[in-house]
Formats: sequence, C-alpha cells, structure tokens
Amino acid sequence: MNILSVEKLSKRYGERVLFSDISFGLDEGDRVALVARNGTGKTSLLQILGGTDAPDSGEVVFRKGIKVGYLEQDPHFESGSTVIDTLFQTDSELVKAIRDYEESIADQDEVKMQSAIDRIERLNGWDYEARAKQILSTLKIDRFNQKVETLSGGQRKRLALAHLMLDEPDLLILDEPTNHLDIEMVEWLEEQFSMGKTSLLMVTHDRYFLNNVCNEIIELEGGVLYRYKGNYEYFLEKRGERHASAASEAEKAKNLYRKELDWMRRQPQARATKAKARIDAFYDLKDKAKGSGNEQELTIRTSMERLGSKILELHHVGKSYDDKLLIEDLNYKFLRKDRLGIAGNNGSGKSTLLKIMTGQEEPSKGKVVIGETVVFGYYGQQGLTYKPGQRVIEVIKDIAEFIPTPKGSDLSAAQMLELFLFPRSSHYVHVDKLSGGEKRRLYLLTVLMKNPNFLILDEPTNDLDLLTLNVLEDYLQAFEGCLIIVSHDRFFMDKLVEHLFVFEGGGEIKDFPGNYSQYRDWARAKKMEESASQKEVKAETKAVETKKSPDKPKKKLSFNEQREFDQLEVDIESLEAEKAELTEKLNSGSLDHEELLKSGERIQEIIDLLDEKEMRWLELSEYVK
Repeated sequence: MNILSVEKLSKRYGERVLFSDISFGLDEGDRVALVARNGTGKTSLLQILGGTDAPDSGEVVFRKGIKVGYLEQDPHFESGSTVIDTLFQTDSELVKAIRDYEESIADQDEVKMQSAIDRIERLNGWDYEARAKQILSTLKIDRFNQKVETLSGGQRKRLALAHLMLDEPDLLILDEPTNHLDIEMVEWLEEQFSMGKTSLLMVTHDRYFLNNVCNEIIELEGGVLYRYKGNYEYFLEKRGERHASAASEAEKAKNLYRKELDWMRRQPQARATKAKARIDAFYDLKDKAKGSGNEQELTIRTSMERLGSKILELHHVGKSYDDKLLIEDLNYKFLRKDRLGIAGNNGSGKSTLLKIMTGQEEPSKGKVVIGETVVFGYYGQQGLTYKPGQRVIEVIKDIAEFIPTPKGSDLSAAQMLELFLFPRSSHYVHVDKLSGGEKRRLYLLTVLMKNPNFLILDEPTNDLDLLTLNVLEDYLQAFEGCLIIVSHDRFFMDKLVEHLFVFEGGGEIKDFPGNYSQYRDWARAKKMEESASQKEVKAETKAVETKKSPDKPKKKLSFNEQREFDQLEVDIESLEAEKAELTEKLNSGSLDHEELLKSGERIQEIIDLLDEKEMRWLELSEYVK
C-alpha cells in the first residue's frame, strides 16, 4: 500500500540545479536508502519530504492518517527544556493520555483518571517513561534533567533519534542516522530498524547498516532517479552494469556521429533539400555522443615522500589528566605499510593518543620518536579550517599553486580540484556555500595534496558520500605509507586495517590482531563466558541474602506498582520461553555463522533482562498480600 508519492519535484539554488522533475513513491514496509554524490541534493530532498523546506515545483503527498518522523543532520530543540521533557513534547495519543492521567491525579478527578487509565492500557503505555530512559541510556544520554542547549551536537542527534523512536511514526525519514553513534549503538539501532514495522527512507554512509537494514536503493545521478530492488551489494553490481551499458551506447553514438558529421559537411549547399528527419536525428545524436554515459569519477593521485627505516616509535608512553589515566606504558614501533585501527568509547583517549603521536601533545611519561622522513597527513573530526569569505580555489592555493604527481608532472590547483569533482564553475564559490559533504571532500584534498607518507584519519567517513568512500578505500589500499584509522564505520575498518588498538579503560590498550568484525566476535564470546560465570555468583549471593534478610513490614502496592508486578510475571515467563527456544536452536547445530552470532547476542540480552526483572519482582513481592 502506497504511503508516499513524489511527483515532478524540482529544486535549485540560484543557477545550481539540484534535481528536476523527479518522481517516486514508497510503499508500506519499504526500507529505502537514497544514494547520491555530495552536493547533488540528498539533504535538500529529505528536508522537502520532512517539511522543513519547499520545492520550486512538484508535490509531495503522504497517505492520509500516517505519522511521519524526520531526523535532521543537525537537530534543534527548544531552549530551556530538559532531556526528559523533550521526549514528552509530542502529539502522540499515548503521551496525551499520560498527561491526562497526571493531571487527573493532581485534580483528584476520578472520571478523568479512569478514562486516562483505559487509554494507557489500550496503548500498552505504562512503561513509557521506563522505555524512554532505556533508549536514552542505550544512546548514552544519562543526565535526563540536563538542559538541551548544553548538549553537544552528537548528543542532540542522539536525543532526536530517541524522540523519534519513542514516537513510533509510520514513516521515518533519516539524514545520516548513524553519525555520532559508536559501533554498539549502531548495531542496536540496526536491530531495531531491521526487525521493526516502520517504513524508512534514509541517507547513510554506513554500508553494513545500509546492507542489513534496507531492501531498496534509490540513486540520484545527473538529476535522474534509478531504483534498485536489493541491498547495497546488489546496487553496486547493477550500477556497474548500467554504467557499462551507457558507456557502450555512448561509444556507438560517437562512431555514428562521426559518419553523420561527414555526411553533413560533404553537401552543405544541398542541406536544405536533405531529409529533414535525418538532419534532426543528427542533432539528437550530437547531444547523445557528447554525453559519456557516466558522471565524472573522483580521481585521487598524489605522490608520497619516501619513508626511512625509522618511522614512529612509542617507548613506555603514558598519559593522564588529573586523576584520569588514559594511557599506561604503551610500547609500539611502526613498520612500513602498517595498517592500524583505533577503537574505544568516546572519551577513552583515542584523540589524545593521535596528538601524542604527531607531537601536538606531550606524554605524561615515556617518549615518542618520529623519523626524519615522516610527513603526517592528519584528517581530523574538526573538519576544514578556512577564512571567512574564502573561495574554494583560494583554500587550495594557500597550500600550493602546483602539486607534484606520481608520474613526475605537476598539477595546478584548478586541475586538482577538478580531479576531486569540483568543476571550474565551483572554484570561485565561497566555501560557506558548499554542502557538508563537499566541505569534507575539499578537506580531504587539502590533506592528501601535501603528499603524506603517514596518514591519520579520524572519523573520515562522516558526511562523505558512498561513491567517494569507495574511491578513498581503493586509494588507501594501494597507499605505500603507514595508516591509522579511527572510525565507527565497520565496513571501512574491516576493509583497511590489519590490527587494532582497543582502549579498554584505565589506561589499558589491547593490540588485537585482526579487523573490527573479528574483534567484535572475540569480545562477544568473551562477554558471554564472563556473564555465565557472573550469573552463577549472583544466584549464590541472592540465595544467601534471601535467607539472611529480615522480614519487611508489608505495605500496599500503588496502582502502577501492582500493574508492574503483574506485567513482570508475564515478561519473565515469556523471556524464559524465548531463552529455552534459542538454546535449543544453538544446540541443534543447524544455524549458520550469522544466525549463531545473533542468537548468542539475544540470549545474553535475555539473561540480563531476566536478572533485572527477577530482582524487581522479588522487591515488589515483599509487599504483595
């Protein structure tokens, strides 16, 4: 059943046409990713669908009665509100019922109270606040009474995501939902979306997320929409076939055009008497032959300074701030073509280590030895630094007028910009006018054009489009120097790194031999073993405490507590049944690797939930008559 229809939509900014007369629709249950190069109008299209911008022409029609949720790249909230208040700022029927219930208690209006209770029961909403806090905690927002204006950009993005998920819209429009999320959050969100019933339209650079969540891809290229019924891998295959076919047709058109051009030139005086249809066809063919069938591809060509035998050495390096220990006794010697990934929670010291390695910050103890031939290229999260009013080409010329290439020739600043998909018409555009992705691409050019032999990339995938990422990955795979990557993009890390520095807390850094997915598999298996042993200890401790605990005075449960107690019994029984079913599947030996991992993760979640619910049931049962 159709839930969204887009008819002949057009949008332009000045002389720049983003898209023209595009049409498409979404059906209920569709989970669609929108793919396009930076600066071609992805965010503008989502803003139009989300109601924060208007098209120049065309219309957007949603099916009557459906609820639409829109996640912006940079969400804004009403100043003065707290985190928890923001979650309740919605027009949902459930939140209205909860508000009526709270007001009826204050007014002592039993009729209004009973009406609110009936509505809350019908909507299964007694645990709304608990669910809100659970989602916030999962997204690592723990200060529920914090004012929204004090939140960082990443925290605002996560709060907006939590608000949307609680509101449970029928259609979610998401602009880079995985930005500012660590990998655990991304995997949790991936599970929520892939198992839920909500329809989705999203822009994302996270290819594992896209592959596991979306069942269709829409590509916007050259102002034309192409649809692919399948995941990201299917899209890449079919897109390659389409480009090959278009290139073949364009080549045939060029050959025919040369013959027709010769025909037109041989009889200029008789042109008026020639077949008009053939003349008209000639001009159509001319336009077709001029088109290559493909958009211009990003090209990364740089030289690399030669690396000497001594590159970068860390000797007993330690770092602490006041009482917080970030790094303790780290020793490592970099070799040529070292491929290192860095992983860990936010605030664990990843960026601090990068600054110590590059000499921007001194260690608290130990020493760092940097080889004389090392040329660092540092691509940081802070993004491009430029002067107010500066133009695109001026940013490049501030670094160099000409850049040497691997073949020994020099490229001008304008030529380098064109290789990075900045056409001549954009060279004198103010940097402020570029899209977020275009700024990141320009920033990448400023880093690579210095010809580094030791690249450090801190969250390089944020805001870069998928096609640019593919080219960047190919370049990095062929890169002869050393490479360090800090990223929450699992696909990017798996493709490029050979071992990891994992920040485990308390100054401990584990050097794990393998990529990120291999590390996650290892960490999950280890966690399951530890949880199993901890559960045994908890059970023994609980039994001892139950024997020793004195009788507590009975009290009457409140209305909500009684409902919670009744629901706990149902939940515990259901979780035990699910656990037994999953255990049987695991023991059957019939599951493939992916199903085995998912089942193992779910059993661990069930174990944790049972511990929590059983403890709460015991607490409430003390007061049950």
